[in-house]
Amino acid sequence: MRESARKRQARIAGLVESRGLARITDLADELGVSVVTVRRDVEELARRGEVRRGHGVARSLQPMAEESTATGDTVGMVIPERNTYLTQAVQAAREAAEKAGLRLALHIAADEDDAERTAVRSALEAGARGLLLSPHWRTAAEAARDHSWLRALDVPVVLLERRPERGSCLYELDCVRSDHAYGVHLALGHLMSLGHRRVVLAARDDSPTARVIRSEFAEQTRARGIAEGCAAILSSRTAGPDPRAADPRAVDLAETLRRTRATAALIHGDMDALVLVQRLREAGVEVPRDCSVVAYNDVVADMGQIALTAVAPPKAEVGRAALGLLLRQLDHAREGRWPGAARHLELLPGLVVRDSTAPLS
Repeated sequence: MRESARKRQARIAGLVESRGLARITDLADELGVSVVTVRRDVEELARRGEVRRGHGVARSLQPMAEESTATGDTVGMVIPERNTYLTQAVQAAREAAEKAGLRLALHIAADEDDAERTAVRSALEAGARGLLLSPHWRTAAEAARDHSWLRALDVPVVLLERRPERGSCLYELDCVRSDHAYGVHLALGHLMSLGHRRVVLAARDDSPTARVIRSEFAEQTRARGIAEGCAAILSSRTAGPDPRAADPRAVDLAETLRRTRATAALIHGDMDALVLVQRLREAGVEVPRDCSVVAYNDVVADMGQIALTAVAPPKAEVGRAALGLLLRQLDHAREGRWPGAARHLELLPGLVVRDSTAPLS
């Protein structure tokens, strides 16, 4: 005689209570029913407050110490060292993972050759079932060198704030990034609305994000008819592809403003912006009286002596979206289903107007 749903659910609740945690697939095997049936039973039990749902598991209402690590329900996240920009994305991804019953293990890639590969190997050896990756990729050539081994990974992968070029072997990977072209659009639109037509871009040039910002600045100032009065420099001496080598673009911002007669600056990223605003003041250039400044990233832009207007990429949303794409892949892998077409998500930044921008006088 076929077991009723109520009796089956009672058995599931008892098994979960005795074990503390049980995988949906294991319960389905033991009860001789489908994974879909058990998942529905667990949803009903969770609705009645008898168990807690996790990602692919049912949990007792009594928390168990180290429960996620004991069952191997871990995903890895690899980011470059000293990257404050990704902090909010990491925190949001961690919260989303915990809600799904997973542990997010963070691995830091040192600023040296093959660092990402080493960090990924460490994550996989520690049992990560999937990976969120944000490789440094100081140059396009560096990114190309990573393509073959990244594509060979046999676990679900989502790229964070990275999108490979069309035609590369990584283009079919899921990825989430901020629409930095739109971020440049917001910054230039704001400055031009205040009357500024000569703008200096002081930007990094050591990551895919930096390269997008620099190329979009050149393209958008040209499209707006102001390119002749705009210039681009490095935002610091160590912001180039090789921080150890002298780079002719690492010139003084105050001198560049005087030479170009620019009245505004877009600075990527926040830390460099705070330093450069201080140097402008030391050079007798007052912000925003003599130069309006828009920072890019909005991590610490409001913490200087002058609160900086800033382009604010949706960092937390990027982290949550990336974890969501990874969960989707893990679900399909567990059930032996094709995950469908790859997802490339771009989330729009916002602009936070503060004290560092003013109308051209």
